[in-house]
Formats: sequence, structure tokens, C-alpha cells
Amino acid sequence: MRKISVLALLAVFVVTGFAAGAMAEDVIKVGYLAALTGDWAAYGQTELNAAKLAVAEINAKGGVLGKQIQLFPYDFRTRPEDAVNAFRRMAENDKVVAVVGANGSGINIATAPLANRYGIPQIGTVSTNLLVTVNDQGELNPFMFRTCFTDPYQGQLIAAFTAKELKKNTAAVLYDVGSDYAQGLREFFMKYYEEYGGKVVADQGFRAGTDVDFRAQLTTIRDSKAEVLVLPNMGKEMALIMKQARELGMNDIIFVGGDGYGEFMWEIAGDAMENSYWINHVAPEDPAMADFFANYKKTYNDECKEFVNGILAYDSIYWLADAIERAGKVDSTAIRDALRNTKNLQLHHALMSIDPETHNPMDKTGVVLVAKDGRAQFYAKIQP
Repeated sequence: MRKISVLALLAVFVVTGFAAGAMAEDVIKVGYLAALTGDWAAYGQTELNAAKLAVAEINAKGGVLGKQIQLFPYDFRTRPEDAVNAFRRMAENDKVVAVVGANGSGINIATAPLANRYGIPQIGTVSTNLLVTVNDQGELNPFMFRTCFTDPYQGQLIAAFTAKELKKNTAAVLYDVGSDYAQGLREFFMKYYEEYGGKVVADQGFRAGTDVDFRAQLTTIRDSKAEVLVLPNMGKEMALIMKQARELGMNDIIFVGGDGYGEFMWEIAGDAMENSYWINHVAPEDPAMADFFANYKKTYNDECKEFVNGILAYDSIYWLADAIERAGKVDSTAIRDALRNTKNLQLHHALMSIDPETHNPMDKTGVVLVAKDGRAQFYAKIQP
């Protein structure tokens, strides 16, 4: 009797194991890296909400290859070491086949060795530094991708807008010396600005997370008579800089930045934000994004304030789903190859083609936003 019971029990275990395996095969596991706490929390929370929205929409339509996408989100708290630990857990414990995020170049530079080691493709959302997809020896990181354009391209857009549209020939730069993103954007702005006939008359640095008083650097910039102050940084520090600049009487200098803009900056800078310009990836008025904004508000009872992060996260999930469909199987290497071979894919915010040599989007149009009446508004579309 006991022997029969044990055999029966073993049979149950075997059947249950097969059933669990079958169920596992019906799910596509995707990791998501987002800064849900820390200085970038406003960006990260929006990204995760938008990613969940995309997953829900795709799953409601039958999923991908007949399987449902399951998202495994991790908070990296704005710290590269936390992102590395999270990636390791996603790879070893959750067995994800791809990772989306993060929204910071330094974070993705830190996780790139793991993506390559585990053979798991990773899509950065707003990770613009060249070293995300190509290492400092010029070698391709074979499993790293991005949805956004790169720092050289963004720096060129900022330079072209400052010199050609604003027609300002003297500029100052105030940047975070500890940020890969800020250093890359600064470098390429300065390079292209000089090519367009402009002159950088002040180049000042600070360290984010430590410095909150920028008056010394701003005094140097004020004395340089710069017409434009370029801010190649992330949200909070830029807001403090603009507020303090106006408090120092720098009322005529024009602020120009990149895609580090965040709507929450208004809470810190207030009216100092007015009439500043931000080179970006998307505009909230884009008709192609109307359904996204409506669905986001309906789902979360909230406006998608950090819309750049939201839209790029949303479309990163759709891009990944398309790649899995084209791969024809849930296999990380096949998914990598499909991402690499993306051509003329119409996402919601842009037409996506990937350069297979660099894994960067090609020829994406930039959008200029103007901060006006308490929010970012569409100003123009630009290409160099």
C-alpha cells in the first residue's frame, strides 16, 4: 500500500512538473529596470507604468507567438550597483529573455557586460551615451540596444538649434562631472557648436547628489557674457541652476538643455523655467501619441507628466514584441538578431531603423520643446 502511494505521489509530481513546464513556456519573461526611488523616481515610475500599459495591450490582443508577456520590474534606485545586482537576479532567478531600461547612460554602461555575458538583449530607453552600445575600445556590445538617439546626435541638435535657430554665438556649459550622459552631451555640443561658428566662453562643472549651490559657477558664467547656458544634465540640478541664475539677476541668458528635462522641474524652478528650450525625442502634442496619453490617464487616473520616458518605455516594449514575433521563437539570441535587423518599423513616436554596426537608431528627427505657461510645449522639429 505504501509503495503504491509513493509511486502515485511520484506520478503526481511528474505530471505537475510537466504542467508547470508547459505553463512556463506560455509566458515570455521580460525584465524591466526602472528608478522607482531616488532622484530619478519621477522618470522611473512613469516608465514602469507605460511599460505595464504596453504589456497589457499586447497581451489583450493575444500576446506574442501565442504567449503572454510577463514583466519583472526592479528598482535600481538611481545607482549603477543596484542595477547590476538587479540584472543578475533577472538573469539567474527570473530567467528573463530580454530586459528593457534603464533611462540613464551610466546605468546601461554598467549593465552592458552582464547583458553580453548572459546573452540577454537589453534596450535602453533614454540612454544616449555612445558607450551603451559600443565599448571604449570601439567594439560593439552585441546585446545592447537603445530606443533614443545618441549624445553625438543630440549634441549636434543642441548646437544647431543654438547657433542657427536662436542665432546665439556665445554659450556657457554647466555640467555634472560624474555623469556619463552629461559629459557626452557636453563634449559633442562643444564640438559642433564651434563648427557652426559659436564660441563656448565658460565651461563649468559640478557633482550631482553633492552640490546644491551653483552660485560660484553661475557668477563665472554671468561674467563671461554668455548669451546661452547649455545644461546637459538630468532634472533636479538643472531646475536648481535655473532658479539660482535668475536670483543672481541673469535674466537675459537663455537656457537650453537636452532630454534630461522633466515636468517635475517646474516645482523647483518655478517661473525660471519659462522660455527655456529642450531638445528631445517626442512632443506631447504629437497626434500619433493621443491614444497613449488617453489610455495612460484612464489606467492610472493621472497625466503622463514625464512623457518622454513614458513614450520611449511604451515603444520599447512594442519594439521588443515585434522583434520576438520576427524571431519566431522565445530565444534571447534570436531576439537580439531581430532587434539588430529592425528596418522601417513604425512605432508610435517614430519610424525605427537600427544601424547593425552600432545598434543605434538611424536618422531620428529631433523635437524642440519650449517651456511655457507651466509645461513643455512643441516648438519645432529639427535635424542638423
